Amino acid sequence: MARDASDATPIESRDQLVAEIASGGKPKSQWRVGTEHEKFGFYLADHSPVPYEGDRGIRRLLEAMEGLLGWQPIEDDGHIIGLTDAVGQGAISLEPGGQFELSGAPLATIHQTAREVNAHLAQVRECATPLGIGFLGVGFSPKWTRAETPVMPKSRYAIMARYMPKVGGKGLDMMFRTCTIQANLDFADEADMVLKMRVGLALQPVVTALFANSPFTEGKPNGFQTYRSEIWLDTDRDRTGMLPFAFERGFGFERYVDYALDVPLYFVKRGAIYHDVAGASFRDLMAGKLKDLPGERATLSDWTNHLSTLFPEVRLKKYLEMRGADGGEGRVISAVPAFWVGLLYDSVALDAAWQIVQDWTEEERHQLRNNIPLTALATPFRNRTVGDIAAEVVALAKAGLARRAHKNAQGIDETAYLADVEETLASGKTPADRLLDEYENDWHGDIEQIFVKHAY
Repeated sequence: MARDASDATPIESRDQLVAEIASGGKPKSQWRVGTEHEKFGFYLADHSPVPYEGDRGIRRLLEAMEGLLGWQPIEDDGHIIGLTDAVGQGAISLEPGGQFELSGAPLATIHQTAREVNAHLAQVRECATPLGIGFLGVGFSPKWTRAETPVMPKSRYAIMARYMPKVGGKGLDMMFRTCTIQANLDFADEADMVLKMRVGLALQPVVTALFANSPFTEGKPNGFQTYRSEIWLDTDRDRTGMLPFAFERGFGFERYVDYALDVPLYFVKRGAIYHDVAGASFRDLMAGKLKDLPGERATLSDWTNHLSTLFPEVRLKKYLEMRGADGGEGRVISAVPAFWVGLLYDSVALDAAWQIVQDWTEEERHQLRNNIPLTALATPFRNRTVGDIAAEVVALAKAGLARRAHKNAQGIDETAYLADVEETLASGKTPADRLLDEYENDWHGDIEQIFVKHAY
């Protein structure tokens, strides 16, 4: 999230929270897709991580990009921690370990997404290269220990870092050493949200397998296809997971609100101050009964900020966030939204996808989620593999994109952005497999080569 919300409207009831999420519904003609991607910064000279401060640090990079783009700086206690584009609605932000994130604007086509990504990477290179900084797109930091990883000066992250070890074994690794690509999509109404949520949750492990790209830890293979995905299995179970209640009869906006209200708070922001209330109840804040902030009552800002601290496989705000994919290289960034747009924004593809997953049991969905990190596309499911399911749903997404018929100036439609995914399916090798092949053969076990061969 680029900037914490600042709407002081008081929350009077649970119904108000339901209405707030429901207000995100919009007609199909107004549906857009937003793409977020994170990447690791490193020094070109020695492949060490980039700290916040210093003449060639993250702060200096953000200041250079502010000068280049003219975007408005976002500050936290006097530190520049991001930039926001008031016109285009995009933003640049920092994750806890210095991961550099573009939160893309809501755009009408994948062609526009690809242009946005390419422009952003070119702008980052223009500002980063003079500082001796490069960037790497993978799902987990391949070389540095957590102790070597820098810490960004963001108040909310300090609160999270104190709380994470209380509720999971790998929460700090999630914060400081992972990167993702995320696609954000609209819904028409409650029924449309429910169908997209269910399809998105069921197929999220399949997408995780397709984009598996985190096979290294501290310089060596870690035994996983996507260690990032494995980390999420041991990160604060109150706010992660496959949301089995989304498949229960009667699921809708109200049930998601009740789930969100049951998740403990991290913080309450008043003015520029983040108050650490980690573990406290949002319901108590609504009632003015929060022990650490007596008499303080919840606002819509508090609700928006709280929703951003939930981390299920699909997250609901006023839109849906597809959160399963590892970080990846340039072309892959556009493939993630291309897949989800093709599958969820075309009614034929969406209905066909639901036919595939509708009889999967809760146990099967959880088993799939738990097994994917280790075996990805080779994971068995019923009488076939995840690779077989992936091929089927990618074909549905491709057909959905073809029916959208959005062509660029060269007459090419959006199906072109699935080329990397189709290559993965044809070869049976995930991005992680390809990295491991390079590591064992071309690189002769030298992890430093990933910074040379795969930098942006």
